[in-house]
Amino acid sequence: MTDSFRGILYPARLPTFHRFPAPAAVADLVQWFWIPEWDIEPGRSSRQHVIAYPTSNLVVEPADVVFSGPATRASYRDLTGKGWAVGALLRPAAVPLFTNAPGTLRDAEVAMELGELHASVSAAMNSPRGEATHDGGTHRERAVEAFADWLASLDVVLSEEALLANRMMDIIASEPEVVLLEDAASRLAVSPRTLQRIAKKYVGLSPSALIRRRRLQDAAERARSEPTADLAAIAVELGYADHAHLTNDFRKYLGFTPSTYRRSAAES
Repeated sequence: MTDSFRGILYPARLPTFHRFPAPAAVADLVQWFWIPEWDIEPGRSSRQHVIAYPTSNLVVEPADVVFSGPATRASYRDLTGKGWAVGALLRPAAVPLFTNAPGTLRDAEVAMELGELHASVSAAMNSPRGEATHDGGTHRERAVEAFADWLASLDVVLSEEALLANRMMDIIASEPEVVLLEDAASRLAVSPRTLQRIAKKYVGLSPSALIRRRRLQDAAERARSEPTADLAAIAVELGYADHAHLTNDFRKYLGFTPSTYRRSAAES
């Protein structure tokens, strides 16, 4: 699924939001860059709900740079005033550059002392909005370029294990037929035990948790974008045993049922 809003529960409520593909030089380190910008009138706020991708992000904000570990549940953030963020959705191979234990940072953020990165990205985001570069780029494109240049300057040489971690995530994220740990291990020609070890080191979540997140994201997207589709049929198509198992996952990780979500998404 390539929908740019995958994982975002209520796209209609978003502030200005852009995603940018990772330049080739950092394609093994970053899945994509994302930039929200908002300007909310005084006294109001905008709550953004997401089913986060099951990996980590490195995010430049006006005040600092934060490393956001893998999320295990739906989350939200209340936006107020005027602001922006420039985030890199990290591929598993990049995670050890910032932490040796991503599992300890589940659902957590830690500030990073990365002054050069913060300065270059902030300069781009704070540059005149209407001032394009010679190739037509905007302040957002300049911010992504600055972020990518900083990552490239780290001159990282990735191991075969790190690249295997990337392939694991690619397969789990893109192949609906992968519904069990053993399915993913078979695709990669490694043992389930090896895959569990790699997921722990490079993601901080188990392969089974990664598969469950993909199915939940896909189910939420289908429920929202196909309002007349039968939820039981969607459940079966996505590998759930039945509608009840889909509903249980929604309740456990999102706090509401698929039908309730469908109604609230239609009203947003």
